[in-house]
Amino acid sequence: MYARSRAWLEELGDQFWLRPALVVTLCILLAVVAVQVTSVPGLDEEIAQAWGYSGGAEGARALLGAIASSSIGVAGTVFSITIAALSLASGQMGPRLLRNFVRDARNQLALGIFIGTFAYSLVVLRTVRTVEEQPFVPHLAVSGAILLAILCTATLVWFVHHIAASINVENVISSVHDDLNHAVTARTLDEAEPEADEMPGGVPVRIGGNRYLLAVDADGLANWAEKHGVVVSLTVRPGDYVPKGISVARVHPPQDDAEQALQNALTFGARPVALQDIEFYIRQLTEIAVRALSPGTNDPFTAASVVERLGDTLCQIAGRHLPTGMVRRGDTVSLLQRVSDYQGICDAMFDIIRQNASGSAFVLIRLLEVLTMVCEVEDEPARRQCIREHAELALEEGLRSLQDRDARADLEERWAMFNQQIGASA
Repeated sequence: MYARSRAWLEELGDQFWLRPALVVTLCILLAVVAVQVTSVPGLDEEIAQAWGYSGGAEGARALLGAIASSSIGVAGTVFSITIAALSLASGQMGPRLLRNFVRDARNQLALGIFIGTFAYSLVVLRTVRTVEEQPFVPHLAVSGAILLAILCTATLVWFVHHIAASINVENVISSVHDDLNHAVTARTLDEAEPEADEMPGGVPVRIGGNRYLLAVDADGLANWAEKHGVVVSLTVRPGDYVPKGISVARVHPPQDDAEQALQNALTFGARPVALQDIEFYIRQLTEIAVRALSPGTNDPFTAASVVERLGDTLCQIAGRHLPTGMVRRGDTVSLLQRVSDYQGICDAMFDIIRQNASGSAFVLIRLLEVLTMVCEVEDEPARRQCIREHAELALEEGLRSLQDRDARADLEERWAMFNQQIGASA
């Protein structure tokens, strides 16, 4: 249930309206409290004389009306700027990165401050009464509206700066790279686990369909398997799309309530999330690189920047261990999960970039340089062999697609440097 709750919170973060709605609610409550406080006899006059608004009812109405109209107008501008930024990000960096912009709490809070100021001003405005209506001016509440107006001014300046910075491709790459490194830290281990056992056959179990697998409650499923004396082997992993009718697990020996147990342990959603999928952010980075290498964009510098960040992540993985996906209860294996191994991570990082970098000497040369640096910090023979395979593929792609003699010579020089490094650190 913990994994399902986290998946629910992850999807809740995609709701662009949630934080603005909370800010508006807070502003309305603040307005009600401010009006109630200033209703205390004598307190309102002290506030007005000390530092707050000291004008009359007509001035308060004019002031609150101006703040309300201007804040809702700026809120429309903020929303328009946000939509323009989303369109630009979708066109240049890929539609899957829209999720990062929509989830940005700073964009949501900026919109919430402007709409909240509008709601605050309206709530206070309805309480202002002139002489003909038994006069009442909530000086503290009006002073609060002035402070919110000043906050809106500062927020507008900050928001324009934030949007300008957030659509810079280097900042986007850096942000996704930071998320990837955090995922690597969370999903890798300090010590190696025992190798996963082979599943002894089993009966396929089918649930769900037409959805992405978001999270697995491994502990809950392993506890159920131990209780019933069975072994569960998942055939899908978080991030996979599960078509209707496809089995998600095999259970040995067969168990009647296996389908219900899997229903409780597996969480599905309409789109993948990064909750338990270490390759989620890798796909986002590679999408930026592939779009940069498209003929319409032709930006090898952005693609090379992505390759550099991916190389840094492999350096982060060096010295750490990937989980095997085996969950034990005592001395018995209860659950086997499909997990990302080092080969799969490298393939996800470099295959699609290399395939789209055909003819781009700059990117292929930089790819070899990055793989050389990774070999400097990676000591495990199996991983070094994986890195070597990708270096060979980059060399073959370059020799096949590059026509420029100097570019081919540079590529072969980097290949020689790679072999020198991998031999020196062997």
